[in-house]
Amino acid sequence: MVAAENFYGDLARDVGGGHVQVTSILSNPDADPHLFEPGSRTGLSVANAKVVIRNGAGYDDWMVKLLDAAPTRARRVVSVADVLGVAGPDPNPHLWYDTPSLPKVVTAIGDALTAADPAHADDYRAGVRRTVMSLRPLQAAVARLKALHGGAPVAYTERVPGLLLAAAGLRVLSPPAFARAIEDGADPAPADIAKMQRLLTSHAVKALLYNEQATSALTARLQQTARTAGVPVVPVTETEPAGTTFVSWQLAQVTALTNALDR
Repeated sequence: MVAAENFYGDLARDVGGGHVQVTSILSNPDADPHLFEPGSRTGLSVANAKVVIRNGAGYDDWMVKLLDAAPTRARRVVSVADVLGVAGPDPNPHLWYDTPSLPKVVTAIGDALTAADPAHADDYRAGVRRTVMSLRPLQAAVARLKALHGGAPVAYTERVPGLLLAAAGLRVLSPPAFARAIEDGADPAPADIAKMQRLLTSHAVKALLYNEQATSALTARLQQTARTAGVPVVPVTETEPAGTTFVSWQLAQVTALTNALDR
């Protein structure tokens, strides 16, 4: 099977166990996922896969092109955006940060594996139960963050952790247009840049989160502004770093944010 992103590949590996061989396309933590261009080897992997997992919501549209280039009724495709009912003109596409919805994603992966390989259906169902159980420490950490700091104001340079922040009940004060511009690799409006700086220098927010996989001179300046003002800076990543699991990666980020807000 093929996962467009390594965090979904990790979850699929947990569900499928020894019955699946997973190829994750986006797996380099030092690369900007928004700039990814698939090559011929990627296309071949997708063409031969019995199950494909993609994020959807405009995040990995390159996968649609690869699927269309090798159509087959035998392939099962899991679009996480479809599973979660995400729609609208500009949704936050970082759906793997939506901690409360992860069991639905895991279940959909299990259903796709069962449809592609019904002989091992019982094992896949057990894998779903096991994987959902493994998410509990992460869900508990998010619940603790909400209990301790629900309502706290924070800022981010882009929307990567937005769904996690929503699940924890935190208030994001970043100008939406600023975050969207950074996400698109565009220059934010001067007024939005000035507002971000004021949020930090006036201590209107208790933490600044930034995507360390897609930094720029502007985001670096904002980090320095935050540190100078004594506002904690919390890095996050889009793809799962090497040597981690999905849960350990996300749990470390939630813990880092909780510690920052505890200061």
